[in-house]
Amino acid sequence: MKSADFVVARNDLQRCKMIETQLPDAATLPDDALLVKVTRFALTANNITYAVMGDTLKYWTLFPAPDGFGNIPVWGFGEVIASKHPAIAVGESLFGYFPMATHLVIEAADVSKRGLRDGAAHRQGVSPVYNSYARVTGNPDFEGRAGDYRALLQPLFMLSFLVDDYLGENAMFGARSVLLSSASSKTAFGLAHLLHRRKDIKVIGLTSASNVDFVKSLGCYDEVVTYDKVTSLPANAPVAYVDMAGNSALRETLHRHFVGQMKYSGRVGLTHRSTMEEPELPGARPSWFFAPDQIRKRAKAWGPGGVEQRFGAAWSGFAPNLGKWLKVTESRGPDAVKQVYLNTLNGHVSPDEGHILSLGT
Repeated sequence: MKSADFVVARNDLQRCKMIETQLPDAATLPDDALLVKVTRFALTANNITYAVMGDTLKYWTLFPAPDGFGNIPVWGFGEVIASKHPAIAVGESLFGYFPMATHLVIEAADVSKRGLRDGAAHRQGVSPVYNSYARVTGNPDFEGRAGDYRALLQPLFMLSFLVDDYLGENAMFGARSVLLSSASSKTAFGLAHLLHRRKDIKVIGLTSASNVDFVKSLGCYDEVVTYDKVTSLPANAPVAYVDMAGNSALRETLHRHFVGQMKYSGRVGLTHRSTMEEPELPGARPSWFFAPDQIRKRAKAWGPGGVEQRFGAAWSGFAPNLGKWLKVTESRGPDAVKQVYLNTLNGHVSPDEGHILSLGT
């Protein structure tokens, strides 16, 4: 039996191919190992960020690929088809971080009723969140369309949740308005949804002309401005900027426009890959927001289950909107996966599209 993997050239993300490897026989699996069939996964612009930052943030180490290639991590679902762990049955459904592949071997560790961790040595150099799997068999919150929304948006909304928490913890750094680039992106409108619930802050979405109608339809931005009009914004009040795209030219324009008023400049995404060398900018120094650091801080401050409880409450307020905001498309097979990947890489996916994929046919 073969496993199929979709891999990309690490130095040229446009180059991609399928490779096949031999699956281990169930009888030869080591103790506590699981053979998992990857049943479906989400692909969004966030996965392109994983690829762009694959070396820097060690995403390429999670699912080894041939030299020069990488397997982009994705969020999705898997079914246990062979188990050498006494507490995990064949047929169980897992939700977590998977390769773009048909199968994955997991070295199950720290198994509880709610989840488990992959203890494979090559996966230990990253944040624990990337090695954790939820046991979701029979859980309606992870079945059908609700499960698709989880795969598409839960990891992104966790980032939105943590950025919102960080800004709130710091009293918005004194800003009265928050600017969000790539306002049509899923992470951005998740953050906008949370910020919009704060009564003392104005949420301004920055987007391309083609996405204005969609961004306005979301109802969570107080103002929507196209990139070519950002210098029309009043520059006499303090602002915070959350950069979802990594567009250096836009960042410089905003810093120079809001001279003396740019109180926070945080970089969250890097989907805009054509970035130039950056000069010193007026205002707050641009800095990366690293979600695992905020998770660790809040886990300590809020105690056991505190992050999950607060995030669950936030998700409950967010999820009911997704049926009207997103059109979910399911596609199967290597050709479909390749096409959706290239469309996503090259920015040809509409912001109201959500793609659920499977390499199996």
